[in-house]
Parts: sequence; structure tokens; C-alpha cells
Amino acid sequence: MKVVYDNRYQTVYSSDPASAPRRIESIYEELQGDFEFVEPKPAKEEDILLVHSQNHVNVVKASPIVYETALLAVGGAMKASEIAMQNEPAFGVIRPLGHHASRDSSWGFCYFNNVAVAIEKLRIEARIKKALIVDIDLHYGDGTANIFASSPNIVYFHPEGANRQAYMDNLSNFLRSRHESLNMIALSAGFDRHEQDWGGLLKTEDYQTIGKMIKEFAEETCQGRRYGVLEGGYNHAVLGKNVKTLLEGMT
Repeated sequence: MKVVYDNRYQTVYSSDPASAPRRIESIYEELQGDFEFVEPKPAKEEDILLVHSQNHVNVVKASPIVYETALLAVGGAMKASEIAMQNEPAFGVIRPLGHHASRDSSWGFCYFNNVAVAIEKLRIEARIKKALIVDIDLHYGDGTANIFASSPNIVYFHPEGANRQAYMDNLSNFLRSRHESLNMIALSAGFDRHEQDWGGLLKTEDYQTIGKMIKEFAEETCQGRRYGVLEGGYNHAVLGKNVKTLLEGMT
């Protein structure tokens, strides 16, 4: 398992909770020493335009600090996907978030859709044909769903459940129901459904189970190709441990 990381992800680029001081540091401090870290390069504007309109890009450009950090976040997702193409799991400790970014707009602490750009770049280059994006964030990734709504070979799934067991069963049953061959599995990994975060539902050990589900499903359907990127998660006291536990399951 390689972890994609750059100190510039610590940049406080806005006043929202995803950009809060110490959020990224809490993850880095938990992971350092246990995983191999690799640095990304910022995405190019031409990469962003694979899934976003020029008008949307121009809107984000209006804030240079946001634009530069968002390009680096997309670059981190792209780097993680490239590592996964070599049949090694990867995880991007990146920000800003991405799953609420649609073609022409964004909200919910998002600017560019990190996962969508990474998947679309592989698809447009004919390196993958079919992919599954699983989004375990508390909130539905409307941006990702919208971007791939007319792409039947790119499936988006957001597990739901009224309680902890129902949620885990929903994800497990969905994966067991999919029998087609894939080329990649991407995980939009939000941790705000944790019992000590906004969602108040999952325990830390559940993230290891989720990671293991993704690993086993990837091994069955796409030669083990899998990667994840950070989405939500706002309780810094537990965020790092939750990320590490997920990665242990994915490895």
C-alpha cells in the first residue's frame, strides 16, 4: 500500500471544516512509519476539463490558493490511480474533497471531482473500460453520480443503512451482487459516518471490514486494482486512526 501525500495538503485554503488546521496532519502522524509515502504532481487544466466545464474551472481559478490546492488534490487522485494500475493498492491523503463537484458546479467543501477526473483519464486513454466507484462518505456524492450518469460502464454506489449492521450489509450485498469483470475499483473514503463524527454510526473497526471487502472484491473482479482518496471526516481525534484502519483492511 502506497500513500499519496504532499505537505501542501496541509494548506488552509478556506474556512470550511475540510480545510481546518491539523486535519491532514492528524492523518499523516498516524500513518507515517507504517506506509510508503509518494508525492503527486498537480493535475493540468486539460485533465480537469475531462469532467468539468471551462466556466467551472474559471470560477475556481478566481481564488488562486483554492485553485492550486485543488489541482494538487486531483493530481493526488491521479497518482493513486496510476499506482493501482500497477496492481498495488494506493490511498490519497488529499484535500479539498471532490465528490460534490459536478461538471458545472460544486458545493459541500468540494471544487474539482478528484475521483472522477482520475477515472475518466484512464477511461479516455483506453486503459480501463469498466470501473466501480464506492463512496462511503456520510453524504451522497451527487457530483460523481452526475458526471457518470450517462456512462453505463462507470458505476457509482453509495451505501446506506438505518443502523450500523444495515449499512455494512448494504455494502456487502451490493458487492456480492456484482459479477461482471471490472478494470478498477475506486473508493471515495469519507469518515464522517463514524460514531464520533457527524454521522454517529460506524465504529473504527468497521473501516477495516470495509477495506477488506474492497480488497477481496477487487481481487475477484479486476486483478486487485484498487485505490481510495480522502473525502469527509472532521473529528481530528479519531480521523487518523480511522484512515489507518481502512488502509490496513485494503492492504
